[in-house]
Amino acid sequence: MINFCTLFDTNYLTRGLALNESLARVCPSYHLYVITFDDNSYTYLKKAALPSVTPISLKEFEDEQLLAIRPTRSAGEYCWTCTPSVILYCIERFNLPSCTYVDADMIFYHDPQVLLDEMGPRSILITEHRYTKDYRAGIINGIYCVQFMCFKNDRDGLTALRWWRERCLEWCYARLEDGKFGDQRYLDDWPRRFQGVQVLEHPGGGVAPWNLQQYNFEKEGENLFITTETGKRYPLVFFHFHGLKFYTNNMASCSGTLYDIKKEAKQLVYIPYLKKIMQLSADLRTAGIEIKGNGARTPAPGKWQVFAGFLKEIASLTIAGKFSPFKAKNYNFSRHYHFYHLDQL
Repeated sequence: MINFCTLFDTNYLTRGLALNESLARVCPSYHLYVITFDDNSYTYLKKAALPSVTPISLKEFEDEQLLAIRPTRSAGEYCWTCTPSVILYCIERFNLPSCTYVDADMIFYHDPQVLLDEMGPRSILITEHRYTKDYRAGIINGIYCVQFMCFKNDRDGLTALRWWRERCLEWCYARLEDGKFGDQRYLDDWPRRFQGVQVLEHPGGGVAPWNLQQYNFEKEGENLFITTETGKRYPLVFFHFHGLKFYTNNMASCSGTLYDIKKEAKQLVYIPYLKKIMQLSADLRTAGIEIKGNGARTPAPGKWQVFAGFLKEIASLTIAGKFSPFKAKNYNFSRHYHFYHLDQL
């Protein structure tokens, strides 16, 4: 049994449902604990009574310390602040031997047990961003990504988890300050700071828009695989759809223009995901649940507006010395324009 936890509100409900469906498909035995950040998502999950999902309301989850700092954080910053508390709550409330945090905007394509097996006797598993060279300016966000982290219910696991919770209560903002950024840069020295830390090695765990350029993607039956630049082939265990955005004019973008996303990655990973989210949205509407366009708030910008933003982003990074002006592919806008009309998928 693998115990997972995550958090989301109604805007991410379809993503959370897609995550759960993927776990049900690839995990022989699992349970997903969900901290629901609004009443609508809690009510839906409670009524749906999904067999391997336990919804937890904010009222159940929040303690006095979280309630005290909540007014000082934006909605996104508060979610980051809560991440270690979510894991700790699940371990203590349900007496779990271990708990693996997963971001709601991820899909699993193979059983993640292969990733957890890397821990062996160690108590903590963390995942590197593994930035493609052109995007290592993103290192300001941290060496490690809070996307897939496992903590065992033992001395080493709880020591690190409680320390992380205290740091996030003290400071957790979407800005770089004194070597800190959100909840992530606190992890940068964990292999030295704490005992029992394993850094994930499997390339198929942690594939995301900032590192997918390092891999070729292929499908074999219903399974997805990646091949590294050295020619080694691995199962794609999970993909993190960070930055995927929906718009009010029935459009979506896979990511911002910074990242070069290969056509095969769009065809094999992104488009099926968008179709799944749209299918789940339709299912919810049939059930009488309106989910506000999967978090859409504004119409998509026009293509020329996106292109202007793309040039501005390249210029800014080049001036800062964080981007190579000598690679022709970096200027191929077609590889950086990731917008789709949802009714044309």
